Amino acid sequence: MRVRGVKPFASAVGLLLGLLCAVEAAKGEICGFRIHGQNVPFEAVVLDKSTGEGVIRTKDKLDCELQKEHTFTIQAYDCGEGPDGSNMKKSHKATVHIQVNDVNEYSPVFKEKSYKATVIEGKKYDSILKVEAVDADCSFQFSQICSYEIVTPDVPFSVDKDGNIKNTEKLNYSKEHMYKLTVTAYDCGKNRASEDVLVKISIKPTCKPSWQGFNKRIEYEPGTGSLALFPSMHLETCEEPITSIQASIMLETNHIGKGCDRDTYSEKSLHKLCGASAGTVELLPAPSNSVNWTVGLPTDNGHDSDQVFEFNGTQAIKVPEGVVSTTLKEPFTISVWMRHGPGSREKETILCNSDKTEMNRHHYSLYVHNCRLVLLLRQEPTESENYKPAEFHWKLDQVCDKEWHHYVLNIEFPAVTLFVDGATFEPFLVTEDYPLHASKIETQLTIGACWQGGSARMTQYFRGNLAGLMIRSGKLENKKVIDCLYTCKEGLDVQLPEEVASSVKVEFNPNQSSLSLEGDDIESFEKVMQHISYLNSRQFPTPGIRHLRISTTVKCFNEETCISVSDSEGYVMVLQPEEPKISLSGIDHFARGAAEFESTEGVTLFPELRIVSTITREVEVEAEAEAEAEDDPTVQETVVSEEIMHNLDTCEVTVVGDELNGDHESLEVDLAQIQQRALEMSSSNVGMVITGVNTMANYEQVLHLIRYRNWHTEALFDRKFKLVCSELNGRYISNEFKVEVNVIHTANPMDHANNAMVQPQFINQVQHASVDLSGHNLANTHQASVVPSAATVVIVVCVSFLVFMIILGVFRIRAAHQRTMRDQENGKENEMDWDDSALTITVNPMETYEDQHSSEEEGDEEEEESEDGEEEDDITSAESDSSEDEGGEQEDQQGSSRQQQLEWDDSTY
Repeated sequence: MRVRGVKPFASAVGLLLGLLCAVEAAKGEICGFRIHGQNVPFEAVVLDKSTGEGVIRTKDKLDCELQKEHTFTIQAYDCGEGPDGSNMKKSHKATVHIQVNDVNEYSPVFKEKSYKATVIEGKKYDSILKVEAVDADCSFQFSQICSYEIVTPDVPFSVDKDGNIKNTEKLNYSKEHMYKLTVTAYDCGKNRASEDVLVKISIKPTCKPSWQGFNKRIEYEPGTGSLALFPSMHLETCEEPITSIQASIMLETNHIGKGCDRDTYSEKSLHKLCGASAGTVELLPAPSNSVNWTVGLPTDNGHDSDQVFEFNGTQAIKVPEGVVSTTLKEPFTISVWMRHGPGSREKETILCNSDKTEMNRHHYSLYVHNCRLVLLLRQEPTESENYKPAEFHWKLDQVCDKEWHHYVLNIEFPAVTLFVDGATFEPFLVTEDYPLHASKIETQLTIGACWQGGSARMTQYFRGNLAGLMIRSGKLENKKVIDCLYTCKEGLDVQLPEEVASSVKVEFNPNQSSLSLEGDDIESFEKVMQHISYLNSRQFPTPGIRHLRISTTVKCFNEETCISVSDSEGYVMVLQPEEPKISLSGIDHFARGAAEFESTEGVTLFPELRIVSTITREVEVEAEAEAEAEDDPTVQETVVSEEIMHNLDTCEVTVVGDELNGDHESLEVDLAQIQQRALEMSSSNVGMVITGVNTMANYEQVLHLIRYRNWHTEALFDRKFKLVCSELNGRYISNEFKVEVNVIHTANPMDHANNAMVQPQFINQVQHASVDLSGHNLANTHQASVVPSAATVVIVVCVSFLVFMIILGVFRIRAAHQRTMRDQENGKENEMDWDDSALTITVNPMETYEDQHSSEEEGDEEEEESEDGEEEDDITSAESDSSEDEGGEQEDQQGSSRQQQLEWDDSTY
């Protein structure tokens, strides 16, 4: 008999019971049934006493999960005899078996809250992990898990009916480090799990021996000193025992400047900074007003003003006469930066000194031929006509590798020594030749090709890049200077910890762009790697990327299974430095007397010049007002300006307008002061150039000393000059500071005999006053008059005009309204208003002819004054007051004369 476990079904049981008790019912009535057993959840009920039919029913709900089957015995009994039911009879016992049918009331439940697994990339697994769910139902049908399902879409995994998860494709660590899957389960009754389960599958990269734990991009901020490149680096050996390690770290800087970051000053300045003595001549200078033979050459403008010249096989330049002496004084040095390649069968001339006309003889030259560097040095005519060394050959890989290299040739005939990047090379071949024949033909020095005097054309053109071509006559370059010129301002550095200094060997290359390490202890080796740093000592480094490469070789106990460590790559990003703004300021307009211009001292052009350099940067500042109102304060960026100190390498004073006429004007400076500060000065008819790497303060002091002289100032009224300073060979340029100086011409006293006693008083007052004309600041350091030239004539006219006003009172009274207007403009204190409605003026008939004549002169001068009205407006209030006071004194002195000339008729008052 089967009974569903959730309802008290009884019909089937009742029928059975009826059959069992049918026989007994024939003898009498059946009064009831008794069930024998403990905790039997059933009861038997009589339905028909006469037939003995009854039913078995449940007393409570059945639970299949608690008990699938129930077995008990049942016995029937009759009603007995008599009313009390005595002599009651019982039937035999019958065994009842009841099986409870299951209902799918439970959902699958996973045994674990989550599942985790780790796999190695690049492999396909039959089973990564197994998930398992259970169902609490009692029946086989509903308690079995029939299927599992991955709910997460588009993942490279599958799950079978037993819960085994596997990958459907090879996994890639670089694509995904971890997958998170949601998995559910179904029982055979299609009931889904009450809660899905999370499965995490981590992808582990294939164990490749390599350096790990460092950033591929490393940012370097200028001015911060050394920066650790690999502070957390370690070597993954995949548990392979290692006996020794060798590693090389390379910093690639070939694309920066001439092979790395160096100061971009002129080559001549760099020689001085490195301690080279005087006598060097720069053959490829930056173009300027005074040095212009390199103007036509294309330059490489991509390296922050690093002066690099390009030769494409069709370009060459002639060096002007006088730059280099025709016969070099031995010993001498030639140095050059060169990038060349590939090789050519034709000669490619770097530097050549040949006959200017008639013949094609090469006196000396430096050229490249078949990846060989060749120096030709023909001896001048001598008494002996013996063979002498003439050509020196070096076969070098550097000549044709398309990289920058520094070449220095020290020539002390017959010995010639070549330095390439600081390393010494001896010539592999020396050929001899006769000395040159005596000749009076002049020579021509050329760069990038060789001049053929006989055919008047260039040949043997150079293809490549050149920079810093120098000739130094009379002295050889020492090794210390050569190393200084080649040394980079950036490179690798390492500070060895004391505990590992003896266990790891460290070696650098000359320019510190690479270093090699060797050791046998991994832990010590890793500590050294963690202390490797990048350093750029330039104040304004060249921004951009510097690639890093780490190459490693290891040795193992078992050579057959020894690991191979792959190369590691990254890069250093040098950030853009804050660009300085160089500002020139001072007095930009002043005047001096002509005598000062003509004196031996001349006139100082920049007496109060100031040179200031500032940088602008953004600073993060918390907003205080918002910080009080809110718990989380906001951060704002504020732009601040900060003054900094750095060097200058050039200041150029240029004449604005006509060029200097050497016959009567010049720019001068104290050469002793220039040399004392290790600077150089060159001048021409367009101005003066001061060069040399030095501080802004020293440049200020030198510029204060520049004077302008002119010993013929009759026709000179003003002169204008422009000053510009720069740093790093023009990388940073100042503003154009323009100065205008005016010449004051003093009038001749004999031209104005009538006011000979008055004019000196007026000039004397101006000499002791600080006057401001038209907004120009006038220096007061000299006793000369400080007045712009445009007002000079007006001043003289005004003085004469005031004197004649005192004498010619009658004329001025007739023009009283004109005088009143002038008094108002000049702000005179003795101003008064005239009421001429009842005024009678009587003119003295005894006025002399001389007064009339003076009146005519006064009228002429007034016309002249009206024509120069605009110039008169330039007179400052200080001059007006001075003239007014003087005029008042003149009127007091001439009072009696005025009374004699005027007769007043006051009868109407």
